Amino acid sequence: MSAAKAKRRGKKMRDQPVSVQYPPCTPSKGGGQDEGTPDAHPSTSRSKSSQQRSGWIRGHQKDGGGYAKEMPKHITAGAFARARAAEVSAMLKAVTKTTGSCHVFGALPKHMRRRAMSHNTKRLPCRLRAAANRMREKSLLSGSKKKKEKAKRKSRKARRRHGNLLLEFNRRQRKNIWLETHIWHAKRFHMVKKWGYCLGDRPTYKCYRPCYRAMSSYCLLQDLSYYCCIELQGDESKLLAALSQLTSKEAGPTFAAALSLSGQRQGSVVVYRAGQYPSQPLGPVTFLWRPRAQDSSHRQLWIWAHPTMKMDLLPELRSVCLCCEPVSSPVVPAVTPAPNLELEPTPEKTLGSRRVTGTKRKQFFKDGSGPPAKKILGDGTRSPTTPVTWKSSPTGIVINDLTMEVVRYRLIGPQSHSVLAETLEAATDCDETSKSLPSSLWWPEHCRDHSKMSLHQQQADVYHTLKGIYSTGELPPGTVLGLTVDDPRLTLPAKKVKAVPCVKQAEEGSEDQRRELMLRGVPEPCCQSFLWEQSVRNNVTENKIPEQELNHMSSEVLVPGSRLKPTPLQGRVPILLVQQPGKRVGHEMSCWGAGWDLLVPKGWGMAFWVPLVYRGIRIGGLNMSLKHSQNKGAPHFPHDYPDCPAGVRFQEEQQAELLDKFRRRPPAKRTNYIKHGCLAPFCCPWQQLAEEWELISGEGGEGGTGASQTQTEAEGDAVVEVMTSHKDLTVMKPTRRVAVLRSKKSLRLLSAWCRPTTSRGQRPCRGGEAAPLDGLAVTSFLDAHGLSLVWVRLSLLSKGKPELHAMVCAPTTEDLQLLKKGPGSGGPQEPPHRDHFKSRIKCKKTGLETAATSKEPDHPSSSEPSHMTSGELASSPQSSVDLVFGLWPDPLPSVASHCSRVTLGWVTQGDFSLSAGCGEALGFVSVSGLLSTLLRQAKEHRGTLLLRNPTSLHYRFAKINIEV
Repeated sequence: MSAAKAKRRGKKMRDQPVSVQYPPCTPSKGGGQDEGTPDAHPSTSRSKSSQQRSGWIRGHQKDGGGYAKEMPKHITAGAFARARAAEVSAMLKAVTKTTGSCHVFGALPKHMRRRAMSHNTKRLPCRLRAAANRMREKSLLSGSKKKKEKAKRKSRKARRRHGNLLLEFNRRQRKNIWLETHIWHAKRFHMVKKWGYCLGDRPTYKCYRPCYRAMSSYCLLQDLSYYCCIELQGDESKLLAALSQLTSKEAGPTFAAALSLSGQRQGSVVVYRAGQYPSQPLGPVTFLWRPRAQDSSHRQLWIWAHPTMKMDLLPELRSVCLCCEPVSSPVVPAVTPAPNLELEPTPEKTLGSRRVTGTKRKQFFKDGSGPPAKKILGDGTRSPTTPVTWKSSPTGIVINDLTMEVVRYRLIGPQSHSVLAETLEAATDCDETSKSLPSSLWWPEHCRDHSKMSLHQQQADVYHTLKGIYSTGELPPGTVLGLTVDDPRLTLPAKKVKAVPCVKQAEEGSEDQRRELMLRGVPEPCCQSFLWEQSVRNNVTENKIPEQELNHMSSEVLVPGSRLKPTPLQGRVPILLVQQPGKRVGHEMSCWGAGWDLLVPKGWGMAFWVPLVYRGIRIGGLNMSLKHSQNKGAPHFPHDYPDCPAGVRFQEEQQAELLDKFRRRPPAKRTNYIKHGCLAPFCCPWQQLAEEWELISGEGGEGGTGASQTQTEAEGDAVVEVMTSHKDLTVMKPTRRVAVLRSKKSLRLLSAWCRPTTSRGQRPCRGGEAAPLDGLAVTSFLDAHGLSLVWVRLSLLSKGKPELHAMVCAPTTEDLQLLKKGPGSGGPQEPPHRDHFKSRIKCKKTGLETAATSKEPDHPSSSEPSHMTSGELASSPQSSVDLVFGLWPDPLPSVASHCSRVTLGWVTQGDFSLSAGCGEALGFVSVSGLLSTLLRQAKEHRGTLLLRNPTSLHYRFAKINIEV
C-alpha cells in the first residue's frame, strides 16, 4: 500500500478500538479445507491471494476486499461504544457543517458561490431558499430592536481640549514626575523612566556626530531640572562647622573655599558620611552660596545633587545640622492680579465661575469636588503632608527641600554665551506711572529702590560685556552672574536662526572691562539675584502671562513681528547664570565642554526653552550627558562611583538589565563568556579584586628594586598561592569596603609614576616624577591606600574600540617586546578556555541530572589557567538549575589570575573618541595591582597595559593616564 493510501486508511480507522481481535485469516472456498492442503482447487489461487492481502483497499472488491467474514472472538464494550460514538459524531458534524461561512449560501460549492446570492435568495437552490429567508427575517428583526448602548469613548477633539489634557497629564504624573519640557521631549525623544522621573534619553533622529560638533564648536542644550536642590539657611560659622564633617581638604576645595564662600564661584565636592573620609562616600554635589548681606552673618546655601543621591544626602545633612523638627509648610495666600491691567483672567483660574451657553467643552462641579484643570508646577506629586522643611532649635539652621522649585538648563559649547546674549535681554525699567501706583507685582516695588536699580544696571553692564568674549571657556571656572531679564518670548524670532558672536562690537568699546572680566570674574555685588527669595519666585510664577494672551497682545502691535512695547509688568524674571568650566584635568583639550547653567523660577521652563531652541542649538538627553563626561575624562554619576550607595544600586540594576537581555537571546546566539575567560561580563567585582591584590602585595607582591626583572605571569601564581594558603585568613579578617582614591596629593604622585602622555601616547607630557619609583615608595603608598581603586583613562595605541566591562590587564615581558615592531602592532591572544559547566547544562536539559552528578566533571586543560580542581567543581554548591549557558556561576574564582594575563581592573565607559581620534576607555584599576605592574616595567614601557573586550580574545595595547 502506498503512503497516501496508508494515510487515508489511518484517518478513517483512527477511532477503531484496539481491543477488537480477529481470528487468523484462513477461510476456504469449498469444504472449509486449509490453504495448504493438496486437495485445494486451482481456482482458489485468486481467492487465496486476496485473502493474504491484509489491510484496507480503496474501492469495491468482488471478494470482499480481504476483510474477515467471521465475527471477532471478543470485544471490549467501553472501547467499542466510544468508537461508534465517535463515528456517529463525525457523521452528524459532516452533515450539518457549512463550509466556513455562517450564511446559508456558504454551504454551496465554491464554484457556485456568487455575491448576488447574499442579496437575492431566489438565486439560491430550492433546498436552501427557506433557510436563507429565515436568516434574512431574523436580521431585519434584530435591526429594529434597540441595542444596549456601550460606553462611547470621547472623540479626539474632546480629548485634546486643554482642560481634559491637563487632567490626563496630571493623572499620568502620579508615578513618574514630568519636567516642564516633557511634552516637547516626548514628541522628539525616546523617553525612559528613571529615578522617579520620565526623562528623554536620546533623540528619535540620528544626531550623534552633530551633537558632538555642537559641544565642540557651537552649543548643546540639556534640561537638568531633575537634579535636586537642598537649601540651608543659618549662621555662617554653624553651617561651616556642620558641613566640615562631610568633606576633607585632602580631596580638594570644600564648602569653606574663599571664592565659593563669597558667592562669586560655584563649587563642587564629593560628600562623605560624617567623619568617615576616605570611606563611605555619598557622591558629588555642586553648591552655591548666596553673596553676603551687609552687617549680617546669616547665609543661604544651595546644594545640587543627583536624585539617586538625595535619599542618602538629605538624612546626613539633617543629622550634622541637628535638624530633626519638621516644619509644616505655611499656606501661601493666592496672589491677586495687579490692578489697572488690561489682562483677562485665564480660563484655568475662572473655571466654574461662568459657563458659555451652547458649549459642552468643560465639566462643572457645583460642590467643587471635581479636580481643577490646573497644571502641576514643581514637585506637586508628593503628598501635602510630606515635610519639606526642617529646623534645628540648638543651631537655628533651617533645611528646605527645593526639588523642582527651580528649573535648571545646561548650555554646553564655546558659543553658549552668544546664544544667551541673543535670547535674553536685561529687564527694562518701569515708567513713572507704574511706580506710583500700588501693585502686587515684585518688579514695580523693586524699581522704587534706587540702590537696587543701580545694582541691576551694573549687572546689565557686565552682561553686555559678556557678549564680547570669544569662548565661554575664557571665563574663570564657576563664575556666577545674577540678572533680571525680560520675558524671552517677546524677542522670539520668526524662524530658527543661529547666534553669531559679536566680538568686533566689543573690541571697539570696553576692551579693558572684558579683560578684567576674564581675569577676575564677575564682581561680588553682581552675583546677587532675587531668585534666592522664595516670595519673588512665587510672585513670578503666579503672575506669568499665559501664551494665549501674550499672542493676542502681540497680534495688536502696529508693525507685525515687532517687539511688544511697553513690556508687560509680569514679564520680569530673576535668573542666575553659572559658568561650567568643562574639562579641567589633563594636559590637553583644556576647557572642552565649557558652558553655562541657566537657573529660572518654576513655571517658566517652556518660556525659556523655546526661545533657546529657536537659536539653532542642538538638544541632548541622558545619553549625551554620558558622552559629555566621557569626552571630558570625568566620572559620571552614578555610573562611575562604585564606592557610593547610589553607584552600588546602579551596578545591580545594570547587571539585572544586561543579564535579562542576555537570557532573551537563543543559546546558539549568545557569547560563551566562560570560553573567553570573562568571569563577570555584566558587573565589576571591585571588592573581590581589591582584596586579592591587597593580599598579593602583603605576601611579597613587591620585591624591591630587583623585582623589575621578574616576569608578570609569576603574579598569577602568587595570587593562587596566597589565596589558597590563606583561605581561613580571608574569612576571619574583618572586611573593609573598597574606596576610590581621591586624595589630590596621592593622585599627583601616582600620575607622575605612570608617565602621562597625550591621548594617543605619541609623546610624554611635561612634568617629571615627584619621587623615584622604588619598593620603599610603593610600600609606604600601599600602607595608606592598599584597598583602593584609582580612576584612569586608557588610550589605545592601535585600532580597536573599548566596550563596557572590558578587562584591564598587565602585559608580560614577551608582550612588551611586540611594541618594538611599532605602536600599531597587534597585541597577544588569550588562549580559549574550557567550559566545565556545559555538560551539566546538557544533563539538566535531558533530565539526567542524577547520572551527571555521579560522574566526575571534566578536568581543566593544560592551557586553562583556572585553578578550580575537579573536586571543587563537583562539590560546588551551585546546582545546574541556576546555571546559565555561557556564564560563570557564583561564587567566582580568583578574578585577578583567571586569565593568562593578570587583571588589574575594568572599564566603565568605552567608545571611539571623536576628540582624540582613537579608542578611549575610562575605568578603575586596583592601586596595588597598578603599582606592582609599574615596578616590573622598564621606564620606556612604564604605564603600558593591555585591554580586552568581554567578547574578544584579542588584547590591545593601551597607555594609562591618571589626570589630576
